[in-house]
Amino acid sequence: MPRGPMGHGGHATEKAKDFKGTLKKLFAYLKPYYVKFIFIIIFATGSTVFAIFGPKILAKATDKLSEGIISKISNTGGIDFGAIAEILIFLGCIYLLSALLNYIQGFLTSGISQRVAYDFRKAISEKMDRLPLSYFDKHSSGDTLSRVTNDVDLIAQSLNQSMTQIVTSVVTVIGILIMMLTISIPMTLMALCVLPVSMALMGIIMKRTQKYFFKQQESLGNVNGHIEEMYGAHQVVKAFNGEEESVEKFVVYNDDLYESAWKSQFFSGLLQPLTTFVGNIGYVGVCLLGGFLATGGSISIGDIQAFIQYVRQFNQPITQLAQIMNQLQSTAAAAERVFEFLDEEELSKETPVVEHEDIQKIDGSVTFNNVNFGYNPDKTIINDFSMHVHAGQSVAIVGPTGAGKTTIVKLLMRFYELNSGSILIDGHDIKDFSRSDLRSLFGMVLQDTWLFGGTIKENLKYGKLDATDEEMIKACELAYADHFINTLEDGYETIINEESSNISQGQKQLLTIARAFLADPKILILDEATSSVDTRTEVLIQKGMDKLMEGRTSFIIAHRLSTIKDASTIIVMKDGDIVELGNHESLLAKGGFYADLYQSQFESSRDE
Repeated sequence: MPRGPMGHGGHATEKAKDFKGTLKKLFAYLKPYYVKFIFIIIFATGSTVFAIFGPKILAKATDKLSEGIISKISNTGGIDFGAIAEILIFLGCIYLLSALLNYIQGFLTSGISQRVAYDFRKAISEKMDRLPLSYFDKHSSGDTLSRVTNDVDLIAQSLNQSMTQIVTSVVTVIGILIMMLTISIPMTLMALCVLPVSMALMGIIMKRTQKYFFKQQESLGNVNGHIEEMYGAHQVVKAFNGEEESVEKFVVYNDDLYESAWKSQFFSGLLQPLTTFVGNIGYVGVCLLGGFLATGGSISIGDIQAFIQYVRQFNQPITQLAQIMNQLQSTAAAAERVFEFLDEEELSKETPVVEHEDIQKIDGSVTFNNVNFGYNPDKTIINDFSMHVHAGQSVAIVGPTGAGKTTIVKLLMRFYELNSGSILIDGHDIKDFSRSDLRSLFGMVLQDTWLFGGTIKENLKYGKLDATDEEMIKACELAYADHFINTLEDGYETIINEESSNISQGQKQLLTIARAFLADPKILILDEATSSVDTRTEVLIQKGMDKLMEGRTSFIIAHRLSTIKDASTIIVMKDGDIVELGNHESLLAKGGFYADLYQSQFESSRDE
């Protein structure tokens, strides 16, 4: 389902998923809590059983009362209030014990449901770290967020409500059935006549609602994804007058959500009134039959009163079971989306050959051997790329947009796996390193700055968590960021908001560069690092970069060719291929593609 340039939609599923299979996976996921489940079942069963005995005990009090009234009318005695009081006190104790057991099982159930939600969120968070970047290229952040929030919350809510309701409903139905049989078999058969009708209605409605519940969760993910993306790019949307298009897309997603939501809720809402209607028919039949049997003296008034109570209670758990099964449809849809995410193909297993202790011995030479790569299998954008970069050498990569410049450094850091070929660092294939060890060799500054909500100090030390304040300040001095930081009221303790809107774009870039300086990497990657700063700041940064690049292998990606004049080697790329190779002077002397690029920028600068 396309989502436009801002991202991609959720899963476009048109048919119902595997309901039974998903519930089976969910129950398997709950295995660590099986012991607690047993206690919940015991307490829920105990609470229900004690509650079931209530009407039968109350029937004895009713019989005592009716006998007393008849005796008083016939002047043969009176009402035994003492006996009635004893029965009622005993009944009160029974109900109190039932409430206590119900409280304990409720406490356990709430704990388990929230713990399961915690486990799911943790599993999703850890899964994100194991997924290839290609997954996030195809799925919107809003859809992933919806799985962490909406879907997990729905599962937790369902577990909290359904676990005990299933137990209590089943125990109630069985217990009440037994109690009714002990009172009157004919009246029990009358009450059971309506049961097949109720079950048939439940089956028909559940079958209709399953697909709508899954579609509802899917549509909710699409709506969340669109809102999250549009809010994040609010300024861009307004700047390019994209409000109308954004609203139109939102209306489409919102209509889908409305359509699936009202259908799922409407059909599920039919369960209770229909089962209640059928139950009332049976209730009327029981009352008529009870009256007939009472006139024959085969049943007492108290037993009729108790049986009527049981009939009313008998229909309630059946209705609850219908609602629970309906809720399980929604739960299965949510769980399916969560398991769908957890089952996504992960990064290939690591078999590191280079030990962690050997990382410090790496000099930083890089070799590309016949590298081929494409984001899509049918479209290769890097074609047979080969070259060797000596340790400490600075390499500039230039070329038009889409030439493959940034892709090369992404491959170097194993953000993506090669289609074919190999990349070596100091003669070791990058696959011989663990991903964490490999990436610890690199310091990276991208054209898209990223800072998180927190202090400037916390953002800087993200590059080296154990860095001292002195090291941090030194890195900022090298990046020429120290001056502007000290002009802020709180200096290094200045809070950066989540959108980083309280500092300028140029200042954000300076901080990300300083963060890379602090990391003290073996290999430095600068991807349009100066694209967002003014000319004066660019000059200062370039001086700091020159210091940093001394003795380090450096890859510099830049559109401003004036910034890479001093690079040891300049790689000129076009359509994924190296078209020219050399230093600034030699490439200008060739009068080729690089010379044309440089002259066009020179002419543009002169015109300005």
